[in-house]
Amino acid sequence: MRFLKLLFFILAMMVGAAFTVLNAEPVLFNYYFGSREFPLSVILIGTLGLGIFLGILSGLNTMLGLKRKNSILRRRSRLVDEEVKNLRSLPLKDQ
Repeated sequence: MRFLKLLFFILAMMVGAAFTVLNAEPVLFNYYFGSREFPLSVILIGTLGLGIFLGILSGLNTMLGLKRKNSILRRRSRLVDEEVKNLRSLPLKDQ
């Protein structure tokens, strides 16, 4: 499995290097206060990084809520396990 991860990583780096070499032409980047020329590969990698960052940021709230719910459920499960253990240790009453 580690070998496949390493192989995939090396392949991704090679594709990224080829992408950078083939897309080295400067393009005009217009932003709110002005404009500036950047290589196309830098702009595309920057937008990819910004998209990843915004995706992680948007999923962070959900992930934190699920972690909180998971800890509450673990605590509740621990209490139920203790209660079952206590009930099993009680002697049975004859009727």
